[in-house]
Amino acid sequence: MASIPSDEVSENGHGNGNGPSPPRAKRPRAALISAAQIRDEFAHHDPAVARVNNGSFGCCPASVLEAQARWQRLFLAQPDAFYFDGLQPGLRRSRAAVAALVNAGDVSEISLVDNATTAAAIVLQHAAWSFAEGHFARGDAVLMLHYAYGAVKKSIQAYVARAGATVVEVPLPFPVTSPDAIIAEFHAALAVAKAGGRKVRLAVIDHITSMPSVLIPVKELVAICRQEGVDKVFVDAAHSVGQVPVDVRDIGADFYTSNLHKWFFCPPAVAFLHTRKGGPITSQLHHPVVSHEYGNGLPMESGWIGTRDYSAQIVVPEAIHFVNRFEGGIEGIRSRNHEKVIEMGRMLAEAWGTFLGSPPVMCGSMAMVGMPSCLCIESDDDALRVRTMLRKDFKVEVPIYYNSRQVKVQEMAKDNNSDPVTGYVRISHQVYNVKEEYERLRDAVNKLVAEGFTSAELRPAEKKHCDLVLP
Repeated sequence: MASIPSDEVSENGHGNGNGPSPPRAKRPRAALISAAQIRDEFAHHDPAVARVNNGSFGCCPASVLEAQARWQRLFLAQPDAFYFDGLQPGLRRSRAAVAALVNAGDVSEISLVDNATTAAAIVLQHAAWSFAEGHFARGDAVLMLHYAYGAVKKSIQAYVARAGATVVEVPLPFPVTSPDAIIAEFHAALAVAKAGGRKVRLAVIDHITSMPSVLIPVKELVAICRQEGVDKVFVDAAHSVGQVPVDVRDIGADFYTSNLHKWFFCPPAVAFLHTRKGGPITSQLHHPVVSHEYGNGLPMESGWIGTRDYSAQIVVPEAIHFVNRFEGGIEGIRSRNHEKVIEMGRMLAEAWGTFLGSPPVMCGSMAMVGMPSCLCIESDDDALRVRTMLRKDFKVEVPIYYNSRQVKVQEMAKDNNSDPVTGYVRISHQVYNVKEEYERLRDAVNKLVAEGFTSAELRPAEKKHCDLVLP
């Protein structure tokens, strides 16, 4: 029978706790990866598409996919051996790798889940129970950023608002000029949340917002929460690991989650939830899918939620091996991606007569770039239709953000013609991207402008007009 990959670690990182197991041979340090090898690793990408949207779904190199396939075959070859002998050691190995990656105090602080949305459900479920069981008073506040991820916003409504929480949003400015602007708005919203002596039970803070993409001064906001008596802080960092340095002890939140399939080269879907060891709430957190390990701690509950494919969660060490083939490892990848995304963003902004939506210091490996005002993007539906057209007609994959004036706290930003900018592309840069892909995006938009296109042309017949007033 095929053997299960070992080199397991236990909760304290020393063996699997189930007796001796054959050690996994250490890989020799590989030579630095070449440009040709990078192309080979991502040869499964559609070569016809300019894929400048790593942020939405991430990417996974062929070598990690091959490792995942080996685990999948082991499960299919002998499921009993996989579940009872291989699964938990494999998960512990990945959890130990994540703990070291984010400087967790102990591997027991790390639980592996499908994605950051699942991690949010775990935290918000506990908050809902606290309202339902009378630990929180009806009307106590939960604070979140206006630009919180849509699924997390809906989870807040489904769990805590329904249970009786008052939800207060922080109305962040965009475009944004400095971290101080975000800190000021956070202070103001926190004052609203605390008005009348109301207690703030939970603050949900993004590390990098999704749309628009902005790097948030998360450590400073966590410190403000501590100073102002906020009970618990949950950092939704879905995009962070692989884009920016992450030190969970330095950030100091009660809960921190990040996907590993977006920017850390793992296959979909795997994320982690970090909870600080020793906190009274730790034993009260439960996976929303209740299975046989219920009550044995969140890491165990999350590691056995029925028959499913766990392979993505087991190959985190293989993803780490992949990033270590690059000069500087993950730090080098982050640095080069940041430099390239700013370079490409500035190239697009110059071509379109616009600007970046945030300064480089507030960007990771994603950047927002204003689109020409004459495209008349006036709604989320317009943005989605133009995005679809770029995909289908130009083979360019890029998200488009509609910046609604209704949620602005400052005057609408304008382009070089003094026209208001309402549409933004969110470009990503990952190791597989090349300059020509961004040039294809540039040229596609320039072609639309030259042809006098407006997004109104894609609307239903009754809405085929442009309401944007241009001077």
